[in-house]
Amino acid sequence: MIDGKRADSARRRERVLKAVDAAVADGGDITVSSLARSARVDRTYLYRHPDLLERVHVAASTPVERGRMAAVSRTSLRTDLANALEANKRLTARVRQLEKRLSTQLGENVWAESGLGAPVDIDQLQRRIASLEQDLADKRGELDERTEELQAARAANRELTRSLNQRP
Repeated sequence: MIDGKRADSARRRERVLKAVDAAVADGGDITVSSLARSARVDRTYLYRHPDLLERVHVAASTPVERGRMAAVSRTSLRTDLANALEANKRLTARVRQLEKRLSTQLGENVWAESGLGAPVDIDQLQRRIASLEQDLADKRGELDERTEELQAARAANRELTRSLNQRP
């Protein structure tokens, strides 16, 4: 019975080794589950034999030969998906921004062509008038300030003259 058990274990070991070699040769997905399935053994068999488990891990981490497609891990696929979703969000935001800009520009063009708004030259003239009115208000403020200074200087001169004339 012990010899039968050893023979069964040896057959399983041989099937696992062949499954590992076949997976490496095919460039397929190398995981404990897939190898256990192809070798027709339980996954716990691989976990009970550390040397076989180590061989599975080495085979899984070994780069694939040139000309063969590399096995893609679930983590790398999720990372690629997350990056693609972020790029999609950025592009969607950019498209919205460009659509808004285009809409604004087209609206301005339609408004100008419809004749409902003031012509460009009238609009420029109104801005020039507003600018000149502001300059005029500034100059009037300066004039008022200088007029007050002049009146203060005249009052000081009168006081000086009066004080000089009244000295005995």
